[in-house]
Amino acid sequence: MGAITTPEEVKLISGMISGSREILAEAAGRLEREFGPIDLVGEVMEFDFTHYYDEEMGTGLLRQFVALKKLIDPEEIVAIKRITNDIEDNFAEGPNRKVNLDPGYITESKLILASTKDFSHRIYLSDGIYAEVTLMYVRGRWVSQPYTFPDYASGRYDNFLTKARNALRAKLGRKGHTK
Repeated sequence: MGAITTPEEVKLISGMISGSREILAEAAGRLEREFGPIDLVGEVMEFDFTHYYDEEMGTGLLRQFVALKKLIDPEEIVAIKRITNDIEDNFAEGPNRKVNLDPGYITESKLILASTKDFSHRIYLSDGIYAEVTLMYVRGRWVSQPYTFPDYASGRYDNFLTKARNALRAKLGRKGHTK
């Protein structure tokens, strides 16, 4: 029988989508107030892989990532996802969101994203929140799954995710390159 252990702490990140750079900055500020200092800020990029959000949020959407300095227990992702949903609601105008927040976390070997939507590849955690392994870190690179969203699978975010992974490794006291 395997011994039950406590998981290592993980690096909290959040993807943000909005049609406004100002709202991205305001949302990052809200994340910082809720979860502590941000230590990595990704570049603002066009979000042009899908039109899923167009009806609700408009066109010309932008994507940006942030990573939080303080490591978290992986179990915290449930409460974090619920808080980010509340932040989205605070920015909304009527039924339309002005920002979409995609919290998740990075371990040395994977990127986990939290969701309120069930699907075949997602595992229920609690309180209406599911999680999926969106990307795996294998032999020095991020590898997608058959269900990985096309924007994540494209490699466009790999530089930011690798920086976040490296920050996690440094915080955990890891040295050298691992595969």
